[in-house]
Amino acid sequence: MHTTLTYTHILAAYLSITLFVARGALTFAGSGWARHAALRTVPSIVDTVLLGTAVALLFVIQEYPFVDQWLTVKVLGLVVYIVLGALALGSSATRARRTRVTAFLAAVAVFAYLFGVGYTHSPLLTTALG
Repeated sequence: MHTTLTYTHILAAYLSITLFVARGALTFAGSGWARHAALRTVPSIVDTVLLGTAVALLFVIQEYPFVDQWLTVKVLGLVVYIVLGALALGSSATRARRTRVTAFLAAVAVFAYLFGVGYTHSPLLTTALG
C-alpha cells in the first residue's frame, strides 16, 4: 500500500508540473490551446490525485503537518505555489506580462523545492548521514 501510494503521488507530481509548465508555455506564447477545456480540467484531476495520495501517505507514514517540519514546509509551500500559479495563469488581463512570467518562474522554483523537501524529508534539502 505504501509503495503504491508513494509512486502514485510521485507520478501525479511529475504530471502536475508538466501540465503547469505546458499550460504556462502555451499561455505566454499566446496560443489558444492554453484555454482548451482539457488543459483546464486534467490538471485539476491530477492535482486532486496528488493531494489525495499526500493525505493518505500522512496516515500511512504517521507524520503530520505542524508536527513534522518537512511536512509543515510542504503545506505552506503548497499555498505559495497555488498563489503564484494563480498569479501566473489566472484570467486577469490587467496583470503585467512581466509579473505573470515572474510568478510562473517562481511557482516552478517553489514546486522544485517542494519536490526536494519530499525527497529528503528536510526543509533544508539535506539527508541524514548514516
